[in-house]
Amino acid sequence: MVLVAFLLCFLGCCAARDILPPGPVDAIVGKNVTLGTLLDRPTYSFIIWNFSNGREQVNVATLGPAGIKVNEAYQGRVDVDRQNGSLRLSALTTADSGDFIVNILNAEGQTETGDIHLRVLEPVSSVAISSNLPEAVEHNSTVVLTCSAKGSFLKFSWLNKTTAITADGKRLVLKDSDTSSELTINGVLRTDLVGPIYCMAANKLETEKSAPFNLTVHYGPDDVTLLPADVPQFIRAGSDFNLTCATRSSPPATFTWYRNQTMMEFGRAVMPLEIVQKHPQWERMSAYTCRASNAKTQRQVASRAVSFAVMEPLSGVKVSGPSAVLMAGNGSANLSCRVTEGAVTSGTWQKDGKPLVAGGRVTLAADGSSVSIAPLQKEDNGEYECRLANAVSVQRASYKMVVNFGPEAVTVSGKNAVEVRDAVTLTCLAASIPAASFTWKFNGTLTNVKAAAYVIGEAMYKNTGAYMCQAHNAVTGKTATYTHNLSVKEEGTLDEGLSDGAIAGIVIGILAALGVAIAVIMYCRQKVPVESPY
Repeated sequence: MVLVAFLLCFLGCCAARDILPPGPVDAIVGKNVTLGTLLDRPTYSFIIWNFSNGREQVNVATLGPAGIKVNEAYQGRVDVDRQNGSLRLSALTTADSGDFIVNILNAEGQTETGDIHLRVLEPVSSVAISSNLPEAVEHNSTVVLTCSAKGSFLKFSWLNKTTAITADGKRLVLKDSDTSSELTINGVLRTDLVGPIYCMAANKLETEKSAPFNLTVHYGPDDVTLLPADVPQFIRAGSDFNLTCATRSSPPATFTWYRNQTMMEFGRAVMPLEIVQKHPQWERMSAYTCRASNAKTQRQVASRAVSFAVMEPLSGVKVSGPSAVLMAGNGSANLSCRVTEGAVTSGTWQKDGKPLVAGGRVTLAADGSSVSIAPLQKEDNGEYECRLANAVSVQRASYKMVVNFGPEAVTVSGKNAVEVRDAVTLTCLAASIPAASFTWKFNGTLTNVKAAAYVIGEAMYKNTGAYMCQAHNAVTGKTATYTHNLSVKEEGTLDEGLSDGAIAGIVIGILAALGVAIAVIMYCRQKVPVESPY
């Protein structure tokens, strides 16, 4: 071998062409690699492969007429292709990294030389992410994530889910070394690490991905929302109304409620009305706010204030009126409307379904709780309805008032003249409350008839005369009369003649007959022959 090397040095090298591809060639520890030449069946006497680690050069293998001779240090790991002179190395170690030189000596004593650099890479492994903090606070914390890995010639990249994390040099800073990479996030935001976060370590031959990494970033509470957005001025006591406090926060916020800036003993997000009603003076108009707190971020945010009063609904409404008997013309009446529970804010009255308006004989209380009528008239009879209301309820009650009057406007309906044997009914009418009782007199003599109707089955001449109806109201003590005259005439004397329809029919018949007669005459005249005068 020493002789061959001496000969090469003595003869010199001819590098008229490239016999090896450009390097470097990368391979993995423990794997195999072939350093191929660019030659196809070259003519050679010797093909000599040497190795240099930068400090010294040693022979690897020599291919000659007698076969392949391998350096003892490479025994079992080296082979040279007889066709093209390529060198195959197996079971690579990191010590194999360096320059491999090939010398091809032909029969004429000329030598071609080439070299190629081999890099034996450690496999990429143990890619892992660690953090300088177990948890972070938004805006306040600076998070440093370190990605470490094993392997040679490593390059690192970072991913948030599948999106590459790009450093801006200010808030996001990346710093790489041979075996690690640092991602620094200044003033971390909640969106920075929602990930999962991955680190990729790679060289030319391998890529490895870390396990997913998640870091909790605490934030909030953000702006606090108080619902419902529109709160009525008055809330019905005992209703299912509630106030809800909502905000975004990690960890979830805790809540404190305040009434007129005084803390209430309640700590949930939803405060039902029953909690409000457990506090003193709950019915008063008050301002309610909610404060959200985050123990991790040490931040507290208050909601807007909403004001309302809790009001009891009205119940047990009742109308009371006069207990004495009422008389038209000389009496008065007072009606009052009251409730057993709740505060009344307004009251109105109706009579027989129509609004009752103050004025004249009618006086209404300013709060609508009562009505006074004086003096009473018969028109005041009817049903009175009281309507009481507050901001959360409406209640109604009615009262039927009876004003006694009459009898008035007594009349008798019936015929004034009939024929003998005709049936006759005379009816006495009178406006009266209570209803009047009736008696009849005939020609001044009291009869046994005590009903409104005086009935005669068959009229006789003796029934001719004056019939007086007497109406009496037992409550008012008043009596009124009306006299009706009846005349009984001979049969047939009250014939009223033909009706208008009958007369019209007769006239039409006569006109038709007259028309037919004229037509006949005209026809006959046309048929009679006329004698010629000649």
